[in-house]
Amino acid sequence: MSFREQLDAAIKIPTEWQARSEWDGSTGTVTTGLIEPTEKHEDLLRQFDYDPEKVMIAGTVNQWRKQLADGTWRISYFFKVQAKDKLLDLPALYAASRKVPRKAVKPSVTSRVTVVVLADCQIGKTGSRGGTPELVERLADTRVRLAAHLKERRPESTVLAEAGDIFEGFNSGGNPMFTNDLSLAQQMDMASTEIYEFVKVMSPHGRVDVMAVPSNHTAWRNGKQYLGQPGDDLGLLCHKQIRKVTDAAGIDAHWHIPGHFDEAVIHNVHGTVLGMVHGNQYSPGGAASWWGKQQHGGQPIGSADILVSGHYHHLRIEPSGRNPHTGRSKWWLQAPTLDSGSDFYRARNGDDSDPGLLVFDIDENGFDLKSLVIL
Repeated sequence: MSFREQLDAAIKIPTEWQARSEWDGSTGTVTTGLIEPTEKHEDLLRQFDYDPEKVMIAGTVNQWRKQLADGTWRISYFFKVQAKDKLLDLPALYAASRKVPRKAVKPSVTSRVTVVVLADCQIGKTGSRGGTPELVERLADTRVRLAAHLKERRPESTVLAEAGDIFEGFNSGGNPMFTNDLSLAQQMDMASTEIYEFVKVMSPHGRVDVMAVPSNHTAWRNGKQYLGQPGDDLGLLCHKQIRKVTDAAGIDAHWHIPGHFDEAVIHNVHGTVLGMVHGNQYSPGGAASWWGKQQHGGQPIGSADILVSGHYHHLRIEPSGRNPHTGRSKWWLQAPTLDSGSDFYRARNGDDSDPGLLVFDIDENGFDLKSLVIL
């Protein structure tokens, strides 16, 4: 029996604080047993033969303290360890995916405006389609297809409609404490980067109008409890930060964000009112009923000719009523997801959907159904 084990037994240290170490090659846990106090985490690693250049302490260091008869203290530390080469390097991932910025494209002679719906990326989530590296690659490939599509369509301007849940968070969808591969700060960092990357791809085609709404995954929450007001949404905070970046860079981008107490937003495109809400405001398939009540209540979203939503992760297209002033049909467009998979939903309901980016045009005649594509 080692001296540390003899000391643990003599002082009757609780079993869970006795010395032990587990390591699977990439992650592990360490309980030091009673040792002299140390202020440097590197020293804790070295005592268990871990190289601080290759392994790091993940999270907090917990401790159990015992004062000896001579007045000195001994501490048993518990902490998790992780190989540094397993950490995600977001700058490196983006450097690999980033394309050379393109020059301005000559706009179309028509009044066509192309709307790009970015929905439910849920950055930081892991699933059957992978984690952050796979999502970065998927989004980068999507932008390549989007750039080619815009070059073919030659719109006079574009709209980026970010329909919510751009990152996963830690207080929604079953409180995913151990299924994310990014911290909340990293999720917000990547979300902001993605918004900026999409704006850059769209900016050669003239003005970019960016629409953004609060959503359940990016809300300021404590578990299921919402904190603050809808405008305190952390996804909206990402948009507000990127607006500063585009302003400084001289990019012709303009943001449309709901009022602080509102959850939906509208934008007038050549007389066609484009509205957007995340979709957690109603049950599955309930958009038309919710939309109708908004119109009856005199809410701004009630004036929309097109309602764009996300949240339910699969494409759905429905005509819903008619604009009495133009005689044109109103449409509800539910966007597909770009996330890494909602396996809990597939296991429960047997349903799944392919990831994709919803894109369509609005012209002088309103919504162009023939233009709708999934990239």
